Amino acid sequence: MIKEGDTVHLKGRKSSFFIILERGKELSTHLGSIKHDDIIGKNFGETVFTHKGEPFILIRPTLYELIMFGIKRYTQIIYPKDSAYITLKLGLTDGMKVLESGIGSGALTIVMANAVKPKGKIYVYEKEEKFLKNALNNLKLAKLDYVVQPHLKDLSEEIEEKDFDAAFIDVREPWLYLENVKNVLKPGSMIGFLVPTTNQVSEVLKELKRLDFIDLEVEEILLRQYKPVPDRLRPEDRMVAHTGYLIFARKGN
Repeated sequence: MIKEGDTVHLKGRKSSFFIILERGKELSTHLGSIKHDDIIGKNFGETVFTHKGEPFILIRPTLYELIMFGIKRYTQIIYPKDSAYITLKLGLTDGMKVLESGIGSGALTIVMANAVKPKGKIYVYEKEEKFLKNALNNLKLAKLDYVVQPHLKDLSEEIEEKDFDAAFIDVREPWLYLENVKNVLKPGSMIGFLVPTTNQVSEVLKELKRLDFIDLEVEEILLRQYKPVPDRLRPEDRMVAHTGYLIFARKGN
């Protein structure tokens, strides 16, 4: 049964909305309005109607749906094809302590927080206040804000916590902060980066080698979608050819 505080995906014929239910509130759309109280107490899979008679199916949203369609974006996001792989490569699991810098709109943070909950924690360092506030609101939509400890600062300043199990850095010049990050990582811990250009990859690799990181890898993930038409199965005419280069390494000594 759907209750107050739940996040619900209202899926219509041409429009979708993602809301956190609160008694007394109302969702106003170009297709009509729906009172939150009319949703609370129903079950996922049921249909509600706006005051204009427009139907919406009540769906429990997946993290993929929230990231791709539900969250508010101020920045380019790390897409699920990359964030899922990053989470696996870093070995994230319940109870781990993770450092993240450059929260953006919180898409990767949502995936990592879901992996380390309920006992783990993502410690976020972000210097842009508007990005941090928006990302935290997006995490609330995913019901994962309790997993995140935010800091309004960047990695050039002192990192308050120590002994991280893993780290992921998504900033313009990550090599400038790598020594600072290394000092708070546990020996053997994984670290990852996302950068958009090859010259940035080279700079990160130089610094990783200088600081004696091991198991260096550089990768790029491409996702090709197909048209779901049984009699004319073929690739979509367009695809996202490049989102970013992923770099991974492990702290040695």
